[in-house]
Amino acid sequence: MLRVIRLALASAVAGVLIAAIVLPAVGGAGVTVVSVTRELRIAPEELDEPPLPERTVVLDKNGKQIAQFYYQYRQSVPLSKVADVMKKAIVEIEDARFYEHGAIDLEGMARALWKNLQSGGVNEGGSSITQQYVKQVLVNKAKTKKEAAAAIAPTVSRKLNELRHALAIEEKYSKDEILEKYLNISYFGAGAYGIEAAAKRFFGKHASELKLHEAATLAGAVQNPTLTDPSRGKEFRERLLARRNVVLDVMYKGGKITYEELVAAKKKKLGYKGYDISGGCERSKYPYFCLYVQHEILNNKAFGKTVKERRELLTRGGLTIRTTIDPHMQKAAERAIRQYVKPSDKPVAAEALVEPGTGRIKAMAASRRFGNNKKKNESNYNLVADSAHGGGAGFQAGSTFKVFTLATALEKGMRFGDGFEVGGTYQAAGYHTFRNCKGDRVGDPNHVVHNASGEGGGGFKNLQTGTWGSVNTFFMKLQERVGLCDVVKMAKRLGIKRADGKKLGEYETFTLGINEMDPVTVASAYATFGARGTYCKPMAITSVTDRNGKTIEFKPDCKQVLEPEVADAVNHILSGVFTKGTMSGVGGIGRDAAGKTGTTDEYRAAWFAGYTPDLAAAVSIGDPRGSYKYPLRNVVIGGRYYPQVFGASISGPIWKQTMLRALSGTPASSFIRPDMSRFGGCTGGCPKKKPKDRDGDGEDDGDETGTGDEVDEADDGFFTQRNPFGRRGGDRSGGPGR
Repeated sequence: MLRVIRLALASAVAGVLIAAIVLPAVGGAGVTVVSVTRELRIAPEELDEPPLPERTVVLDKNGKQIAQFYYQYRQSVPLSKVADVMKKAIVEIEDARFYEHGAIDLEGMARALWKNLQSGGVNEGGSSITQQYVKQVLVNKAKTKKEAAAAIAPTVSRKLNELRHALAIEEKYSKDEILEKYLNISYFGAGAYGIEAAAKRFFGKHASELKLHEAATLAGAVQNPTLTDPSRGKEFRERLLARRNVVLDVMYKGGKITYEELVAAKKKKLGYKGYDISGGCERSKYPYFCLYVQHEILNNKAFGKTVKERRELLTRGGLTIRTTIDPHMQKAAERAIRQYVKPSDKPVAAEALVEPGTGRIKAMAASRRFGNNKKKNESNYNLVADSAHGGGAGFQAGSTFKVFTLATALEKGMRFGDGFEVGGTYQAAGYHTFRNCKGDRVGDPNHVVHNASGEGGGGFKNLQTGTWGSVNTFFMKLQERVGLCDVVKMAKRLGIKRADGKKLGEYETFTLGINEMDPVTVASAYATFGARGTYCKPMAITSVTDRNGKTIEFKPDCKQVLEPEVADAVNHILSGVFTKGTMSGVGGIGRDAAGKTGTTDEYRAAWFAGYTPDLAAAVSIGDPRGSYKYPLRNVVIGGRYYPQVFGASISGPIWKQTMLRALSGTPASSFIRPDMSRFGGCTGGCPKKKPKDRDGDGEDDGDETGTGDEVDEADDGFFTQRNPFGRRGGDRSGGPGR
């Protein structure tokens, strides 16, 4: 007798059934339920129904999904989006009298208890679909393992509590509404929560498209999704197939399908497809951009007070995040990188594309695949962005920083022809030469700065020739003239900040790019010149829509930080880098473009940052194992040997090939011609020799390479490049600091 009592308590009808079976089964189910609830003093109790965890999807600029985040892979759908055969299958196998009884089905409970007593175990449950829904809600809202265990514990108190909630649910919703909620909350196995996710995971289709044998499979999976999980192997799939056939038999006995339909459905194979539903950035087509988007949400307090709250919103909130990434431009960047750097190479190339005037990030690509497999040379952090967006420490930016000194000089009133004599080395006159923005003296007057190979031994250099040749000694002296602090402030105005989040190093070699940067930051700074002095913060998200359809739109965050005329003057000088300077061996892109190479001291990293009025891009290459320990000397990259890697060796060509493809189909835009009355000629300190004015703009064009070499070929005019693919053959690369 004790054994019988224990079995009764352990069964799914514990508590309520014990009372129900001693009551006369007369007067219909409704009367019996009323009697039971009165006897046990059961009254409806409101159930707190938190929103179900819903997956968040990330879309590209065209609305195509590129990533997803979830705690539970679920896509809730209305009952109208579920195939009728699916509704019939789940009701028939789980609660055949669902539309006839109230919160509990005493007839079903009694039958289940009798079978359990006969078998000596708990082989059949008696819970209604409403009760099952209540249990699932309690499990989902559990915050601890203890709460989750209590929600499924085989106790009388839990069953009575479940019944109270079920009574309230039956009063609150219609039967169809309850069925819809049940189908959306149920776990079907293989990581799929809810009927829509299950249909996609198992069969690669929507719940509305399910056929009879597929519906029976999913209906059968609900009873014990762990033991019938088809993703776990052959044995589990065989269990699921057997369970599917049980559902088909029950549907036939219940008159829901014909004998012919039964036979035909049983002949079908299981048909499990196992479509990939994995989430997270490691499964995204664009993992580095995905990481950037993820951290944009996690860093923004508009999405929650704490990082934990924001992470829960991202993985449970059912958000739809529309982004700025352009698949066409992303493909262009990836293809260009693959052309020069292999995923297996130790040095890594990374590139970011940013739209001038909006800050929209159009692409983020790297040579190395994202992941945790070190044997496959994968990267587990964001190679293209700063630490705030999942990145690392970055690489020193080299001579790409010289543009900030150039812009400062132009803003202070210097003209294109202004310059001075420089030697092959530079040494500060004393400790008083450079002061940081706190007014502190910085630098060591005993430190000697050298020109890099290819820059010559000095001579007279002006803003143009000094920039085209990327002459270190010229820019050290220019920074001395305009003031270190003003150069630092100029860089900050253009959004420059260290990749590791630390304060910028304000030292005498600031202009030579001693601070570690990331491509997104550098590209955004250079985009400022393309937008005629308007700096826009990097932007990855254009809108976020919550599960209820409420949308938050994000607009570009832009500010005019530089006079348009000063930006025009910078554009004018940097355009010459392609025809007269360190990129002349690589050439331009057949439309107005400007840029600057950057090679760090001892070839520790190499950069190129360039732009048109429509698009800016920055490319870095360095060794993540440590640029000091592993400089870019005597290395094989992309299957090619390099004695030294300059800014124009790999980064420049990657930039060029990216821009050619990314801008294909985009009408060419032109830079605005600079105000020659303000910037033409020189204000003093001009060379005594007769200036070489090949383009008739009243200024000294200097030597094409800035090294003192004579140039016989006449320039074709302002921003015009006769041969956009390079006027000279071979690799004419800059040296360190270039």
